[in-house]
Amino acid sequence: MIIIFVLIAWVPTELAGIESLAENAEVSAAIAVFDVWCQHTVYNREQPGVSIGIVYDQDLIWAKGYGYADLEKKIPATPKTAYRIASITKLFTATAILQLRDARKLQLDDPVAKHLNWFHLNDTFDDSPVITIRHLLTHTSGLPRELNALYWDDMNFPEHGEFIKMFQESSTILPRETELKYSNVGFNALGEVVASASGKPYPDYVRENILEPLGMTGTEVMPRKNMPTLAKGYGFRIPGQPRRVEPFFDKRALAASGNMASTVEDLARFMSLQFRDGAAGGAQILKGSTLREMHRVHWLRPNWKSGWGLGWSVVKVDGQVRITHGGSVPGYKTFVSVVPADKFAVVVLTNAEDGNPSSYAKNAFAIIAPAVKKATAVTEEAPVSDSSWTRYTGHYEWSDGSPVEVMLLNGELTLVDPTEDNPWDGRIRLEPVSEGVFRMKDQAQKGELIRFEIDEKGEVTRIIMPGYSLLRK
Repeated sequence: MIIIFVLIAWVPTELAGIESLAENAEVSAAIAVFDVWCQHTVYNREQPGVSIGIVYDQDLIWAKGYGYADLEKKIPATPKTAYRIASITKLFTATAILQLRDARKLQLDDPVAKHLNWFHLNDTFDDSPVITIRHLLTHTSGLPRELNALYWDDMNFPEHGEFIKMFQESSTILPRETELKYSNVGFNALGEVVASASGKPYPDYVRENILEPLGMTGTEVMPRKNMPTLAKGYGFRIPGQPRRVEPFFDKRALAASGNMASTVEDLARFMSLQFRDGAAGGAQILKGSTLREMHRVHWLRPNWKSGWGLGWSVVKVDGQVRITHGGSVPGYKTFVSVVPADKFAVVVLTNAEDGNPSSYAKNAFAIIAPAVKKATAVTEEAPVSDSSWTRYTGHYEWSDGSPVEVMLLNGELTLVDPTEDNPWDGRIRLEPVSEGVFRMKDQAQKGELIRFEIDEKGEVTRIIMPGYSLLRK
């Protein structure tokens, strides 16, 4: 029997008094279908526990737990259950780095050695650029994935001094800025940069400057073995055998690359941060422009389908840009996926080696995301034209004699180049600013002003725009 705990966590402020988004008929129907699929999948895969959250903008519109946080004690998995989130921790490390950059405590193109005087190793590629903070954030430093030690076998992770010694004995694997090579070592170093630049231990900085302002009260940077809400981690399913219980571990000096424990509810708050704009302050722990800087591609793979932002993986799925990150440590598999343009995010946390969280996220995007997008679509009002704009319409020419028609189309004054192969796609719509002055809304001129020049007789004679003019004929 599958145990299920469901939560509609936050009431969407923009729909308060009308209906919550989860109560919208199409969204509710999509959630019901997704829910049935999740129940079947968790049962069919014999998974211990799964917790899932769906976020739209500033709201956790739906969250649910399936199965158990503890199989032996039959403790149900819920949206409040904590899981080791593994490498999703890196998003918090990257956020800390960008906070310190905005506070002018560091620059992304600083050599890492500027902040860590012990940061030197066997560099196999002497002609490569010096390793910078940006290289670490984008996984383009050429550092190895792991240090040359067997800590994932015995789960005995190094303390600070031992980590430095291991690092200095390691070697670069690739030249800088040649390939995207995922590196836990690089993010461990970023944790050290956070401590150096802030003057606080990494766990304290993240707790005080990220978790507490966001209200992430169920999240721990350095989880305790007796953390009350922590799900027990399990190994792979082997037919005819009970799942192995994976031992608790503390990554110690390697915490910045993947040690945290968090819940669906708390990670939903972090997802909502990604959709906010404005100046930093309070729960707005990063200004909007910095968040967008983290989301955009800073390193593109040769296939042009995926790359890396600042901390985030950036992928293109069916023409849609998503920022994602997964996590994997013994006993837990986790995944978050976000579409900034649609303000939609999915959080999936599992407590099994074969949890396959991305499969749940994939179906959430396939089933729920379209319904949410439809329910939240804003119908644009048709532009209302001014009758006086007809004076601007007519035939104009560039200095070389090539034509431009100024037309009134669907209530908007519009520049149309009849020489274009597709003049509709090439059109430039105009937004009124003041009498005779308009802002161009399309093409390379987007955002720039044009002015219709009028002579002493009140007749339009030409168009003036930056660098050019068009004479009326």
